[in-house]
Amino acid sequence: MTFTELALIEPLLRALDVLGYHTPTPVQAQAIPAVLAGRDLMAAAQTGTGKTAGFALPLLQRLAAETTPVGPQSVRVLVLVPTRELAEQVFSSFCDYGHFLPLKYAVAYGGVGIGPQITQLRRGVDVLVATPGRLLDLLWKNALRFDEVQTLVLDEADRMLDLGFARELDQVFAALTRRRQTLLFSATFSDAIRALSVKLLHSPERIEVSPRNSTVQGVKQWLVTCDKKRKTELFSHLLKKNGWSPVLVFVRTRKGAEALLETLLHQGFNADAIHGDKAQAGRQRALSRFKSGEVSILVATDVAARGLDIDDLPIVINFDMPSVAEDYVHRIGRTGRAGAGGLALSLVCADEVKMLAAIEALIRQTIKRVEEPGFAATHRVGQTAPEGQQVIHKPKKPQKSKAPGASAGGKRKPLKIGRSGGRAAASKAPGSRPAKPAAKPRSR
Repeated sequence: MTFTELALIEPLLRALDVLGYHTPTPVQAQAIPAVLAGRDLMAAAQTGTGKTAGFALPLLQRLAAETTPVGPQSVRVLVLVPTRELAEQVFSSFCDYGHFLPLKYAVAYGGVGIGPQITQLRRGVDVLVATPGRLLDLLWKNALRFDEVQTLVLDEADRMLDLGFARELDQVFAALTRRRQTLLFSATFSDAIRALSVKLLHSPERIEVSPRNSTVQGVKQWLVTCDKKRKTELFSHLLKKNGWSPVLVFVRTRKGAEALLETLLHQGFNADAIHGDKAQAGRQRALSRFKSGEVSILVATDVAARGLDIDDLPIVINFDMPSVAEDYVHRIGRTGRAGAGGLALSLVCADEVKMLAAIEALIRQTIKRVEEPGFAATHRVGQTAPEGQQVIHKPKKPQKSKAPGASAGGKRKPLKIGRSGGRAAASKAPGSRPAKPAAKPRSR
């Protein structure tokens, strides 16, 4: 199948030809006709399979058919995304695909001045890509109207519908008109999110081009067990030993990202970091330096797990395992994109075995373990079963004594001697209160 067979208009086909895209991916082949037909859609596909084009191309074609210009402060297609990086990526995709169309595009997110965004929206735009918080800021400042919204897209819908965005999304939904097309695109959908989507979509078409929450087959997945206090040492050792470059490494916290960056710079590595505490200009600069090859190691929190589209990234390393299992799928999806191969390596210590078990249960496979000589873990990383459950070894129950005062080996224990030198009595004198039973030890 070709894009021409999907009945796309000539300006879109010309843009795709310039970009070097000729054959639609499975999710594009199924999504484009459904979106062109005006259907609500719930699409799940692995990261890196072209989901953005799956909704951008047909929406651009529908917008090109409009005969009246968009009104002041209005928007026709609203795309909501969870992070600033993903907002920039989706916005760029719309600009690239719609290069030969007379349409107006805008992007809005926090961390930068709101003034230029208000100015651009004053004239109205055909497509607005935004994060929920900044979108509400614009709405409250009367810089935006929703009465012309024809289509709402939730990109990375699993994160958008997560509890962290629930309040903002409720306010957005309340402000939108009910008569609209709604599209949900993501790589992962939990059962709870699927149930919640029933409230948002009207007779949706469901597309699932790969098993739910699966990882790309071309990405090899390994893990190395180690002690927590030696993780940084092991990471540096592996970088020097294998000469990996470029490397995208994920940590769990902003503080951890800065600490690892400081260590890498001190050891002479060419590195930078991207996380939520950095100003947007700093985040964009770090990403640009990494993409251009100016730096070979980019340390990132999960703010970068979705929305980073990096060509020819051979390896992703999980310095810390993610607290949310679905984030593992998105992290390692930064490599192996568009059918290429890649390596996803995780450094796992003993207190992360439950996270590992949750990830393996989600992806329905056991990640291969490798040992690095000289870094064997003294704190054992527990085994996980094939279905991802942690293997728990129950301690054996101690044997009961055969007779009062006898030990497990059959020998009698010596009787206690009181201060007076006599034997301690087995029971108190008649009429005395019975001794309280010893408290059972608390299980830990």
